Amino acid sequence: MITGIGVVAPTGVGTDNWWRATLEGRNGIRTITRFDASQYPVTLAGEVDGFEPGEHVDQRLMVQTDRWTWMALAATQMALDDAGFSPSDHEPSRMSVITASSSGGNEFGQREIQNLWGKGPIFVGAYQSIAWFYAATTGQISIKYGMKGECGVVVAEGAGGLEALAQSSRAIRRGIDAVVSGGTEAPIGPYALVCQLQSGALSEEADPADAYRPFDKRANGYVMGEGGAILLVENLRSARERGAPHIYAEIAGYAATNGPCHYTSGAADGDPLRRAIARALERAHTSADEIDVVFADAAGTHAADVAEARALRESLGNRGAEVPVTAPKTMVGRLYAGGAPLDVAAALLAMRDGRLPPTINVDDLADGCDLNFVRDGDLRTEVNTALVTARGFGGFNSALVLRRPADDG
Repeated sequence: MITGIGVVAPTGVGTDNWWRATLEGRNGIRTITRFDASQYPVTLAGEVDGFEPGEHVDQRLMVQTDRWTWMALAATQMALDDAGFSPSDHEPSRMSVITASSSGGNEFGQREIQNLWGKGPIFVGAYQSIAWFYAATTGQISIKYGMKGECGVVVAEGAGGLEALAQSSRAIRRGIDAVVSGGTEAPIGPYALVCQLQSGALSEEADPADAYRPFDKRANGYVMGEGGAILLVENLRSARERGAPHIYAEIAGYAATNGPCHYTSGAADGDPLRRAIARALERAHTSADEIDVVFADAAGTHAADVAEARALRESLGNRGAEVPVTAPKTMVGRLYAGGAPLDVAAALLAMRDGRLPPTINVDDLADGCDLNFVRDGDLRTEVNTALVTARGFGGFNSALVLRRPADDG
């Protein structure tokens, strides 16, 4: 069960701020301010405004870690507070941390490499060996809260966040009481942008309203973003025994496949994603008729969008044209490993509030993308079961089924 949510996103720091902006359809994509991007073909990103790391992270730890870890530490405390969970009250060996990362500590790593080539090796800090590393966030959360059960990090690009939650669910079944999971990213910097440009999938539009338009005839790529969500996953019995203030949803089913074709694209027919969805539904003992909403991956390129739409139509069968589909990431950009956890957070709050956030900037659906997108403001409807899809470069495909518990606590 998921009992706690913490969010640091381009449209809000803190779950309530972000959720309010999401329901209102606010666009958090804007011109890059973290560095001068005027020399690059890409000038837009989903930047997190109003995040003061010193309010969440001890100064001594800040100099040892990167921005993506700062955001994860902040979101972790938010999730624990939301769940009413105090780690000091629990056995350390029965608590775990399993997060996802796609790129690690970009800003920290670039600074130290600049020191290496500009000044010499003695100017490279000792913390370079850990701050850039994909597992840095998992390690720092584990150390801070004394979580000594099985820990790890998943590196599967955009699909990694769902896999981290799936591994958390497996850990619960093996006897762990609580797992801090999810993911954040901080990919906005000169070196990080150069790496991302090689995919050829980033939008080069200068207007935020034109840049990220998945499933639209004018789709031209995606916009990168930073931030994400951290979630607390718990054993249902343990959560009820300690009196958890709320139990958002059950991780009911998960599946992953791989469809390697090219390092930046998956199978054009969408079949690997379709198989992941089918297996997730099967493992959740759920039929397509029970799905109330789909939170789509929304890659933002025509071929990938058509492939996802096909996979969803074939998976949902006769209801493929009527099940509401939404992609709130159009407001923040693709957050890589942080994107799917943020979609999961949106699905959880949609269950709680009976409101589906909109997909913005999608005006004219492309051929082959004829799904029932939530576009004109938020949609009020009861949500008991949600499907979240995610894909990553390298052919990764994942699907997660969330279900409202019979007794939501």
